[in-house]
Order: sequence, then structure tokens, then C-alpha cells
Amino acid sequence: MTSTTYSVPGISCDHCKNAIETELAKVPGISAATVDVAGKTVRVEGDASEAAVRAAIEEAGYDVAAVSS
Repeated sequence: MTSTTYSVPGISCDHCKNAIETELAKVPGISAATVDVAGKTVRVEGDASEAAVRAAIEEAGYDVAAVSS
């Protein structure tokens, strides 16, 4: 299992957090997802592909600016 952090500059409130968490919950292979509103990051743990995680974040209406392990 891996842990990856995604920089998502558009995160600004709890609505953003909830929208992203809702979409990530639909992705197979994610065991945990933590949205940090203040840090504007999303930390994902599990075996889901980066493409699947990006797609879920984008489906929630946000762009991924950077990815780090």
C-alpha cells in the first residue's frame, strides 16, 4: 500500500473537502483519503492508480497541481 499527496489549490472550505472525499470514496483501491483544507492537499492511501485518483478529484470539480509520494 502506498501513500500519495496531491496538491489541490482550489480547496478552500468544508464543501470542497466533502465533495472530494465523496468522489474518492467511489474509487476502488483507496483505503483512506484525508483532505487538508488549510494545506490545500489530499493524501490518499491505497493501491488506486494516480490516474483514478486524479479523475475522482477532477470529477469533484478541482484540478491537481502536483503529486508527491
